[in-house]
Amino acid sequence: MKTLIIDDERLARSELKRLLMAHPGLEIVDEANNAQMAKSLIERHQPDLLFLDIQMPGKTGFELLEELETAPFVIFTTAYDHFALRAFEVNALDYLLKPIEPERLAEAVARVLNQAQEEKQGRVEKLTESDRVFVKDGDRCWFVRLGDVALFESEGNYTRLYFSSERPLVYRSLAYLEERLDPKSFFRASRRHIINLKWVTQLEAGHNGGMVATLQGHQIVGMSRRQATRFKEQLSL
Repeated sequence: MKTLIIDDERLARSELKRLLMAHPGLEIVDEANNAQMAKSLIERHQPDLLFLDIQMPGKTGFELLEELETAPFVIFTTAYDHFALRAFEVNALDYLLKPIEPERLAEAVARVLNQAQEEKQGRVEKLTESDRVFVKDGDRCWFVRLGDVALFESEGNYTRLYFSSERPLVYRSLAYLEERLDPKSFFRASRRHIINLKWVTQLEAGHNGGMVATLQGHQIVGMSRRQATRFKEQLSL
């Protein structure tokens, strides 16, 4: 698993690299000391996993993730525990406090590898719009046809489904659902959204070469230039 370390402290990066020597399943492809450098390295290496510090000169780790179209697995490394809640709201798989303990690091690495294996297995069989899935939110349950779900919207480690007048929240990440859903019917329009192409009623030019999709239920989803280009390439004749 290709791994990128992002931390403004050289000693912290060196110590983490030393600790990761005990985990041969992770390949450290590079390291960065700020968010701008990290963004460039992410585009170059396409890593599977980020060890990401939160407070750095310039942009924070959170701000870096907001700029990524699709984020790899993320394990935050920080000296402060008051960022924990927000870390999990942005789909982080774990949150390690410095100095990092080898046992906690091992737990985090195991969680990442297990999640990667689950998602790899999910690629074997794609879910199509004709498939029905069981959805549970609290005491309420549905057996819904995926073709009736117009929109999937990320809310941290959860995803909200939009179908009929219902808006249940399920404990699945948007990245996991992207791997499971048939790309012929469902498109990752943004970092927070997957849209059902059948429900798109209007497309308009957006900001800086992007696009704006309007869905039948009147939801509006913006696409960046990169995602708009992918959309055109995937669906053009």
